[in-house]
Amino acid sequence: MTSRELILGRLRAALGPTPSAPAEVARDYRPAGGAVDLDVLVHRLTDYRATVHRCADDEVAQVVDAILGGRRVVVPPGLPRHWLPDTVQVLTDDDLPRDQVDAADGVVTAAAVAVAETGTVILDAGPSQGRRVITLLPDVHICVLRTDQVVAGVPDALARLDPGRPLTWISGPSATSDIELNRVEGVHGPRNLHVVIVPADQSR
Repeated sequence: MTSRELILGRLRAALGPTPSAPAEVARDYRPAGGAVDLDVLVHRLTDYRATVHRCADDEVAQVVDAILGGRRVVVPPGLPRHWLPDTVQVLTDDDLPRDQVDAADGVVTAAAVAVAETGTVILDAGPSQGRRVITLLPDVHICVLRTDQVVAGVPDALARLDPGRPLTWISGPSATSDIELNRVEGVHGPRNLHVVIVPADQSR
């Protein structure tokens, strides 16, 4: 008997008989369909140090003006233009070079869905959300969210999302910790996240 055969024999003896197929795992323990509580979403977002604004759809431009007025703003091609005030310099992302995106002061996008329980806003690179890079490089991200896009939990969000699309899950501004557990913001994305919540029946 060779050394190889001896080692393999000991491994087989230690592992025992060939295991049977794994048991079926129940997936109905957390079904979708929970009640949506917007106050929970707002609490989670503010706890993550995001800033939440609640306004009418035709007041979004005023919010954007208060945050980024007089500065350069990247927007995806499909963003509703009435959300943008005349005071901002609009850079429409038609495949802008990264250095131009990085030089912008902020970005304004819509969202695909938001999870109240976790305070997470999800983008799926749709026409009003754009490429992932435009929400990573600018220092300020303003995300406009309709109330009918808010769901109770993650299962509800997954039921709405297409897994084949590039999904970005955002829970507050970009933040990490150094070796001494000091919070450092803006390392992997915007340091400032503003979520503007508008009623579904007022969005155009």
